[in-house]
Amino acid sequence: MSTGLNKSNLDGSENSLPQELQQEMINEVRKLIGPQSGKLAVYCTDASIARYLRARNWHVKKAVKMLNATLKWRTDYKPDEIRWDDIAMEAETGKIYRSNYKDKYGRPVLVMRPSCQNSKSIKGQIKYLVYCMENAILNLPVDQEQMVWLIDFHGFNLSHISIKVTRETAHVLQEHYPERLGIAILYNPPKIFEPFYMLARPFLEAKTANKVKFAYSDDVNTTKMMSELFDMEFVESAFGGKDIADFDIAKYAERMREDDKKTPQIWKNGYITESPLPLEKSNSDSDSDEQAKRAEEKEEQDDDATSSVESLSVKN
Repeated sequence: MSTGLNKSNLDGSENSLPQELQQEMINEVRKLIGPQSGKLAVYCTDASIARYLRARNWHVKKAVKMLNATLKWRTDYKPDEIRWDDIAMEAETGKIYRSNYKDKYGRPVLVMRPSCQNSKSIKGQIKYLVYCMENAILNLPVDQEQMVWLIDFHGFNLSHISIKVTRETAHVLQEHYPERLGIAILYNPPKIFEPFYMLARPFLEAKTANKVKFAYSDDVNTTKMMSELFDMEFVESAFGGKDIADFDIAKYAERMREDDKKTPQIWKNGYITESPLPLEKSNSDSDSDEQAKRAEEKEEQDDDATSSVESLSVKN
């Protein structure tokens, strides 16, 4: 399939309406949604409402309907209360994990490895996906709203995925996490994946489908795109990077449990009262001329400086 690589949309940016008109629409949505309290208020900030408006092409009534559905879903599903021990069995093969690095735009990276699928439970798979999305969002830098998906197709066969899970994944992502995906890179998908993607593509809205990029290790455009997006020193070798370390579930579990410990302080009494999780340093901040320093930073990325309370308001 065509790679469909386009430098202009690698950073997730897009043309939009004049700022004053955007604010008018945001205010109108907030008025129609009505006052919200506790955790739900965090999802009715200007930044959050703007994402729902963008997802619905700035159609106010459609954005209101979409946001109301998400507020109900968050009340019922309670995604912010999912903890590592709730989904540890789904995670043990490393089929989805948040990488130690960010891209050059500061976006967290979720690595997905379909061949590591270890569950037949649609409910369990979606719950783990939601946990990963929530964790990635809490680790966003102050000035970033989106994340990157890197999908490794090594060892893939059609038994590793299903239309039902794909449909539910698309629904959760598009309906409850609008405009959170910056780009999804499908790396070395085999020919047998193409017919499946043709079946799954109707589940994707046009804006989401346009963010899906097919990438191949022997393609010069892929190499260029990856180097434009990432410091390849930190990227897994499966994606053409220099990191040859295997996924370590024990270390990853420890890392996620540490994040879990910090999460409740953000939602204390339903309000943000303290700083969100410590930001991991973007690989773009490392000194490319000092390999030793970069290696040290890679080990310490989970301990970098914290962001302000206002940053989570921007993110949500």
